[in-house]
Amino acid sequence: MTTNTRISIPFIIRGEVIDDPAVEFSPRDGESFFTPNLDLDRLVWSRTEPLPMAEVPVAEIIEVLAATGERMRDDTGGFLAAALESLSRTSPYERRILENSYESLWQSFQPDYLRATVDGELGGSEAIDGWRRNEGVDGRGGYVRAYPTRLVHILAGNSPGVAAYTVVKGALTKGVNLLKMPSNDLLTATAVLRCLSAAAPEHPVTRSFSAAYWRGGDESVESVLFRPLFFDKLVAWGGEAAIRTAVQYIGPGFELIAFDPKNSISMIGREVFDSEAMLLEAADLGARDATSHNQEACTSSRFQFIEGSVDCVDRYCEMLQVELGRERKSASAVVPRPPVELRDEVEAMRHMDPMFRVFGDADGRGLVVRSSEPVGFFPSNKTVNVVMVPALSEAVRYVNGSTQTVGIYPPYRKVELRDRLASAGVQRIVNLGGGGGAGMIGLAHDGFFPMHRFVRWVNDED
Repeated sequence: MTTNTRISIPFIIRGEVIDDPAVEFSPRDGESFFTPNLDLDRLVWSRTEPLPMAEVPVAEIIEVLAATGERMRDDTGGFLAAALESLSRTSPYERRILENSYESLWQSFQPDYLRATVDGELGGSEAIDGWRRNEGVDGRGGYVRAYPTRLVHILAGNSPGVAAYTVVKGALTKGVNLLKMPSNDLLTATAVLRCLSAAAPEHPVTRSFSAAYWRGGDESVESVLFRPLFFDKLVAWGGEAAIRTAVQYIGPGFELIAFDPKNSISMIGREVFDSEAMLLEAADLGARDATSHNQEACTSSRFQFIEGSVDCVDRYCEMLQVELGRERKSASAVVPRPPVELRDEVEAMRHMDPMFRVFGDADGRGLVVRSSEPVGFFPSNKTVNVVMVPALSEAVRYVNGSTQTVGIYPPYRKVELRDRLASAGVQRIVNLGGGGGAGMIGLAHDGFFPMHRFVRWVNDED
């Protein structure tokens, strides 16, 4: 909430709202904000006491989350509206994009979604609700349980959905969860948790979550919290700097689960030139993938590899550049101009025909650079590098373990490419235009099943 013109950021401590603006933070970009004092003792759960959700059935947890989703959908307590009002003053996204994101947050709390998530990631609720019997081939067997753990989450702020995602996964795996809020989204996590508290006051699910803020990398905080004395796992989202900071605390008994920085690409077959309608469709879909959250998302396509002659590819580039400038649900029509270094590189390329051709201007409305090899800079701020290849299989050599999503057009060409892409390190293959979505329910994220790693798998052997 705001106090006059001051932005006050509440904490949630085990379901309790702490709204006492005592500490001022002044970021380099954006307005100052105030938070309560950070009480480290209250941010940890004693290891001598059972975890609140450990023996709560998954079915009951789903009921609580579903009730939370209903409150979020209707915004019964006005928590999302209040968060949105303050977030619009501190977020790099325009208000319309934030509103669109907030309107869909509740969908992750639908019962069918939650049940499918448990089935897809944990094989059902049996192993997390109790001890599941596994029979051995030699007559000996045993039991296994997915036991809940203590997790601290470093959230990313490039999408409000990250907070909702974390609450859902954390609740379904029955652990206790400390959410470290990012400076570019200080409101969503607490708004979601306030809806949870309103839906189920004092419930074990509610008491299993805390959300607080401290400056990332603050050794006086992180050297205390990031230890196996208090937590089992560190779930880190964010850029390279955040992940490198987190890694220094990892050791025996304290595991890192990293949603580390990723890049995404598109692969477009020569079939796209069979008709003007197909070309226009591909340009629209390619722009959708490139501009998700103003090209800040890991799923944003920055390099698009395409088969075709120079004239044909240039035609695609022309259409793509126009489509990049359109306003979309999660993208602004105009974004901040690209960094000076990128603009200088592009301007130099304008004079290097036929190796390069540049479409558009570096004005935040969409810029396309056509080349025969990937450019040496990192495309951002609605900048896309379209790379000509004789065959899509040739583009595989530019893929590695940091390549998250590959969007392919036409869709049937995924079959010929998916094994090679998987071998090269790709983690997600979609139809062109499907990159910006949250992914299918129950499938892997960044190459692993997060809920499978949120728990500790414990054996009771015969």
